[in-house]
Amino acid sequence: MILVIGGAGFIGTNFILRKLRSKVDREQIVVMDSLTYSGNLDNFRTVKNDKFFTFVQGDITNVNDIKGVLEKYKPNSIINFAAETHVDRSITAPDAFIKTNIIGVYNLLKQSLKYYENLPWESNESHLDTKRATKKTFKFIQISTDEVYGSLELDEPSFTEDHPFRPNSPYSASKASGDHLVRSWVKTYNFPAIVTNCSNNYGPYQYPEKLIPLVINNCLIGKKIPIYGDGKQIRDWLHVDDHCTALERVLKSGEIGETYNIGGQNESTNIDLVNLVCSTLDICVEKRKELPINSFKELITFVNDRPGHDYRYSINAKKIESALNWTPSINLEYGVEKTVEWYLNNKNWMESLNH
Repeated sequence: MILVIGGAGFIGTNFILRKLRSKVDREQIVVMDSLTYSGNLDNFRTVKNDKFFTFVQGDITNVNDIKGVLEKYKPNSIINFAAETHVDRSITAPDAFIKTNIIGVYNLLKQSLKYYENLPWESNESHLDTKRATKKTFKFIQISTDEVYGSLELDEPSFTEDHPFRPNSPYSASKASGDHLVRSWVKTYNFPAIVTNCSNNYGPYQYPEKLIPLVINNCLIGKKIPIYGDGKQIRDWLHVDDHCTALERVLKSGEIGETYNIGGQNESTNIDLVNLVCSTLDICVEKRKELPINSFKELITFVNDRPGHDYRYSINAKKIESALNWTPSINLEYGVEKTVEWYLNNKNWMESLNH
C-alpha cells in the first residue's frame, strides 16, 4: 500500500491516476491531502469508486493527522508531494512555506520514523498479504525541486546531485530545509528515505498560477500574459508523465539514502516557451477570432522582474539514467501540444478555478 501525501495537487494527481489506470501490479493507494487552494478532490472523480483508491483529508502540519493515517492504513511506502510551491507567493507570504515545507516535513519524518521502527523486519511467509509493510521493503520518497541548487549562468554545467544548495527564494530555501531534514533522518536514524529533485513540471491538472497553464488560461479569457523582466530566464521543462515514470522507477528500484535529479532535457527561455504555447493555441483555438488580435502572442506584456529571480536551471540526470534506466521521452513541442489539448478538452476544470 502506498500513502501519497499531498496527492490532490498537480504532480500527485498525475502519479495517482497513472498508478490506478495501470493494468499490472495494482496496489492500494491512500491519498492524504489538506485540500488547500491548489488541491482539488474533483481530480479523482473518475477513480473515486475504485476499490484501490482511498482519500483522507489531513495536513502534515497536524501531527495527529499523520499518526492517524499511518496507524489505520499501515503503508509499505510513503511519497511526499505535499508542499507550498509557488515562488511569487513565497515572496509575499512566506509563513505558509515555512509551516508546510519545513515543519510539515519534520512532523512527517518524525511520525514516519516511529511507524517504521515498529515494523517487522520481514513478513511471515505464511501471511496471505505479501505486500504488508516491513522494514525490509519500506521506503519514504521526498519530492523536491532543482531550485534548491540556486541559479546558473549560461556557460555553467548542469546541476548534479552533488551541487551545493544555494536557494534564492523563501520557497527554494524551505524545500532545501526539507531535503536536509530527510538526509539527516537517513544518516542519523537509518531511515529508508530517498530524495528526488526535479526541473519545472508541466502537464494536466496544473494550477494556473504556474507559467504554462497561466498562459493558456489568460489566452482563453483574453487577458494579458505577464512576462517577468526580458523573459530570457532559462528553465528545463519536464512533462509530468515523464516525471511520474521516473518516480515509479525510484519507488521500485531506487537506492536508500540516494538523491536523484530528474530533468526533461528541454531547456528554453521563458519568452520562447510562452511564444510556443501561444503559437500552439493559435492553431487550436477559434476563440482568437473573437478578439481584436491576429495571434495570442499580442497578449504578451513585459512586467518588472521579481526579486531574486534565478536566471537558469539545468538538470544533469545521468545518475538516474544509468542507475534506473530512465530517460525523458517527451520533447517540449509535443509536450506543449499535448498539454494545450488537455486544457482545451477540460475547460470546465479550468473555469471552476476562475470562480
